[in-house]
Amino acid sequence: MNLSKIKSSEIKNLNMLAKSVVEGFITGIHKSPFHGFSVEFSEHKLYNKGESTRHIDWKLYAKTEKLYTKKYEEETNLRCHIIIDNSASMHYPIVKKQTLASLNKVGFSAVAAASLMEILKRQRDAVGLSIYSDLYEYYAPEKGSERHRKMLIHQLEQLLVSTSTKTTETYKYLHEIAEKIHRRSLIFLFTDMFQTTKENEALFEALRHLKYNKHEVVLFHTFDSKTELNFNFDNSPKKFIDLETGEEINVYAENVKERYREIAENYFKDLKNKCLQYQIDYVPVDINAGFNDVLTKYLISRKKIR
Repeated sequence: MNLSKIKSSEIKNLNMLAKSVVEGFITGIHKSPFHGFSVEFSEHKLYNKGESTRHIDWKLYAKTEKLYTKKYEEETNLRCHIIIDNSASMHYPIVKKQTLASLNKVGFSAVAAASLMEILKRQRDAVGLSIYSDLYEYYAPEKGSERHRKMLIHQLEQLLVSTSTKTTETYKYLHEIAEKIHRRSLIFLFTDMFQTTKENEALFEALRHLKYNKHEVVLFHTFDSKTELNFNFDNSPKKFIDLETGEEINVYAENVKERYREIAENYFKDLKNKCLQYQIDYVPVDINAGFNDVLTKYLISRKKIR
């Protein structure tokens, strides 16, 4: 599938879109420092009579007329749990329909998560999913079956068509998740980090809870750089409404743009330094910039946890 052809089309088949994102990424890594990284399998070996035919490479057979199987490094390599913040602020910016060229933060997170699940499948890794807002909306433990993955994709598709007016306390649900995940795993958290300073302190305590259990934790700080970082609004009077509290303020964007950007950049730096302090991988992901940073971080983190 050509991604350029579906950028303006509503996302109706998340599974196919995820495959296209991953195929494009795999093509790209051959020109990157990950050249030689085996996304599919480590090598071939001659098929021995009596072995399962499940992993026979039929394309190679057509070329060589010999039976080879794909030899994987491990039957089960890694366990990964993906966590998505589904609070009201994650549904910004407001879009009429989710397309690849027009995603809100939760839509970006859903597509990124589906793409991670696709590459995890190719690595024979187990994956679980948690979605939360003002309650723990969904939880599925880490499994590697295709049926399980399809169930998770279905949950992600619901995020693409949903709306939310809910607030959240991320730290509360991270503690719950930490109690549920007992075996060492790779944890990916997608959140925009819109919380009070007090809640941020509680959030990092929850992330430390996950680190204490020996998990590898990656925080994908999900944001819209155009408006949430650069404050790119025209200089006509605007009414800004907090999606979670309903609080309103009227302002001319140009009057506050410089000061706003300074505060936003300092906030990003503080988050990065705090994550560094607690040995949590901090990855700012701009919803306008594609999914390569997310998938690249997976490759890096996978090598660290093995």
